[in-house]
Amino acid sequence: MKTIHNKPFQEKQSIELAVGTFTISTILFMLYIISNENPNVLVIAWPFALVAIVVNLIMFFHLAEKFIHLPQQRKDIGFKILLLLSNIPITFLYYLVVMRS
Repeated sequence: MKTIHNKPFQEKQSIELAVGTFTISTILFMLYIISNENPNVLVIAWPFALVAIVVNLIMFFHLAEKFIHLPQQRKDIGFKILLLLSNIPITFLYYLVVMRS
C-alpha cells in the first residue's frame, strides 16, 4: 500500500518572482509619471519588461508542468499560476498609459 502525503507545494520562487516583477514595474511606471514622461526612464523600463516576460513565461511553464504531474497539490500550484498571471492585465494597463501619453 502506498502512503500519500498531502504536503503543501514548497516552491516559493514563483511568488517572489510575481511580487518582484510587479513591484519593479510599478516603481518604473511611477518614476516615468513623476519625471513628466521622461523617455530616459523607458530606456530602463523596456528591457526590464522584456526580460520579465521571458522569465515569467519560463516560470509559468514550470508551474504548468508541476500542475500536471502533481495532482494532489493542484490547489497550491493553481494559486501560484493565477498570481503569476495577474501581472498581465496590470502590465497591460501600464503599457496603455505610457503609449497614450
